[in-house]
Amino acid sequence: MQKRAPRTQLRQASRAGGIEPEDLERLRYAAGTRAVDPQRSLFGPESMTWRVNREAVLLLGGGRALILQVAHPKVAAGVAEFSDYRSDPWGRLYRTLELTLAIVFGEPEASREASRRLGRVHRRVAGDDDRGEPYRALDPELLLWVHATLIDTSLTLYERYVAELTGRERRLYYEEMRTLGEAYAIPRSTMPSDYAAFRRYWAEMLADGLRVTDTTRDVADAVLHPGLPRVAWPATELLRLVTAGTLPAPLRDELGVDWGPGRERLLAGSQAAIRRLVPLLPALLHRFPGARRGLVRAA
Repeated sequence: MQKRAPRTQLRQASRAGGIEPEDLERLRYAAGTRAVDPQRSLFGPESMTWRVNREAVLLLGGGRALILQVAHPKVAAGVAEFSDYRSDPWGRLYRTLELTLAIVFGEPEASREASRRLGRVHRRVAGDDDRGEPYRALDPELLLWVHATLIDTSLTLYERYVAELTGRERRLYYEEMRTLGEAYAIPRSTMPSDYAAFRRYWAEMLADGLRVTDTTRDVADAVLHPGLPRVAWPATELLRLVTAGTLPAPLRDELGVDWGPGRERLLAGSQAAIRRLVPLLPALLHRFPGARRGLVRAA
């Protein structure tokens, strides 16, 4: 009976979440209900996870994801106490990205070790937030919010800078992200049951689940004004533009981030230019190294 349960869940996901029947085989692979090729990673080259997460342009969303994460006061407290975000605002995010790429694209044992390493790091992160309320990084609700910011940011950046996705593709991507969430120690029962439920969860968190703290403002300032040398200005300005332009407007306004029609036009121009450029670039330039290695191994 235990071996059949995941298949039952997948059939229910197909009916309730709008997953097409032809997608179930890929979900079975992700859920571990079909034989796993020891040479392949958690998902495989045909998955939506590989298609979306291989694109290096997602790095442009790093600042957005980080600011959204610390808009949760308990996440902000952990970041303030356990990371050097002022001198290295991107360090925590890139370490998370490195682990994520290892889990998604790595060989099975490397993927499992990355998942275990993430758990070891989170176990030591605990304390009290700015209102004296306790937090711990392994709280499933906090893990879910961090994971949600990465899901939403990946979809936002992919659709703006690479290609539009269909409703079916978004639903499938989210279903695969639930499997990835389990690798982050998030119980499947904690995660929204399908993509529509995820969008409702996201809207509810933005409306009533977040609170801007001093740490939120400090992290936003560190991300938007990193103090890099003048020679890095073009890259810094692009990151600032994308970060500010893709933040939810209410959060952007509460943080006092400058925005207006002129900046909106610049953002649209950057999206159009990069969308035209990406298909012309060799894989060496527009895919993460870990993704390229995973594709070579799978081939």
